[in-house]
Amino acid sequence: MANKFSAFVKKVNSTPLFMQSFLLTTLFTSKVKFAGTTGVKIQKISNQQTILSLKNKKSVQNHIGGIHAIAAVVLAESATGIVFGMNVPDNCLPLLKSMKVHYQRRMQGDLKAIATLSAEQISLIEQQDKGDVVVSVLITDESGQQPIECEMEWAWVSKKR
Repeated sequence: MANKFSAFVKKVNSTPLFMQSFLLTTLFTSKVKFAGTTGVKIQKISNQQTILSLKNKKSVQNHIGGIHAIAAVVLAESATGIVFGMNVPDNCLPLLKSMKVHYQRRMQGDLKAIATLSAEQISLIEQQDKGDVVVSVLITDESGQQPIECEMEWAWVSKKR
């Protein structure tokens, strides 16, 4: 099932590869202004997976020079929200229902987020007027390790008429 967002992403994904990240990031940050303040960059979007990155630059650093805890959560929320949003019908509203974040260790360098929906979750979203799913996201830093574990629960409800 396609929605307006996934149709736009499909068009962007047919452009030359060097343009895709820029176009997708520009679209996303024009709609989700707060994510734009962190410098989140979209690498890839499909109906089943998104890949985003966040550079460890001064504007998102904490007092010890790593990416601030909340900037890392914005990355996780953005990655899960995008892959979820690719599958929510246009007549429904996507809503973040809950998030759990466990900080495992200090973050080193840039971060990468990979959010994934299973075929079963996509089918559930397509078949029900409302519901919720936990969208998995893997956050890794430059060491290849997972400095934080996140669980984002997204819900969808019919839009009020």
